[in-house]
Order: sequence, then C-alpha cells, then structure tokens
Amino acid sequence: MKIVVRSVALAVLTASLAGFAWQQQAGTNAPLRAQGGGRRGPVDTETLPPTDKSRDEILKAEHALNLKDASDLMELAQQLKLDLEKNDRYVVSMGTIKKTDDIEKLAKRIRGRLRH
Repeated sequence: MKIVVRSVALAVLTASLAGFAWQQQAGTNAPLRAQGGGRRGPVDTETLPPTDKSRDEILKAEHALNLKDASDLMELAQQLKLDLEKNDRYVVSMGTIKKTDDIEKLAKRIRGRLRH
C-alpha cells in the first residue's frame, strides 16, 4: 500500500515538474490571474498599476472627499463642544458619545486617504 502511494506521489511530482519545465521553455511564464483558480493566462487590468492620468483623477476625487469630511469633522467637533458646555454635570449623553465615535471614524477615514 505504501509503495502505491509513494509511486503515485512520485508520478504527480514528476508530471508537475515536467509541466513547469515545459512552460519555462515555451516562454509562457504569464502572471497568474487574480481569480482564476491558479490557471495561467493574461493579466487582469484591475491588477495593473494605474496610469498617471487615472492616478491624478483618483487623487483629485480623494482631495474633494477629504475636504468634505474635514468640514463634517469640524461641524461634529463644534456640536460636541456645545454639548459638553451645555451639560452642567459630569455625565454625558449617549448622543454625545456617538458624536465622539463619528469624529473618530471621520478622522480615520481622512488619515487613510492621506496615506495613499
């Protein structure tokens, strides 16, 4: 039984190495597809790096989103300040805590875009 398993494993290994060597000689060393189950083929256009023109468009769009998010961030911070000044106790409402969470999310979103 062990001999049969070993011989089958050896045959599979030999066939895969022979296929790899044949592809190297034929020059079909194309990159793997993004979603192809390991099959060889042409490169998907989604995995290619963006051109300078599309990169500029992406950066302009991200800049506009950063400006919008920054204005939203300022508005939320001002609302938070007013809520904290309005409360005369040391206890804050759940709405105030939600505003702090929203401020944190916006700041992380802006920071993530700026790191591109």
